[in-house]
Amino acid sequence: MNATTDPNLSTDHRESPWTADRIRALGAVTNLPTAAQIFGLGRSLAYDLARTDDFPAPVIRAGTRYRVPVAGILAVLGIPSSGDLTTSATRSVDHHDGIRTTAVDDHATQGES
Repeated sequence: MNATTDPNLSTDHRESPWTADRIRALGAVTNLPTAAQIFGLGRSLAYDLARTDDFPAPVIRAGTRYRVPVAGILAVLGIPSSGDLTTSATRSVDHHDGIRTTAVDDHATQGES
């Protein structure tokens, strides 16, 4: 995807400003060029800063690609993350209490005594 097909990679900052809601809509992580645009940085500078661990937000290197957690971007900008950034996903729930049994219960359920 490039700047002409991805609405998050607009080449004109005045056309569609980065709002808190628009940043949150990126999901859990975004690519480095998008994060750079949010901070008003050029692509080359962003890669240079990421390589030297000087990018304004935390950067994750996955192979040859860089990913930037949206929560990190929001934190640097002083914007509350307002909870789960993956709102379409079902939240994980700890079900350990519902699946714990004692050895006696296990044997009883299996017809053993």
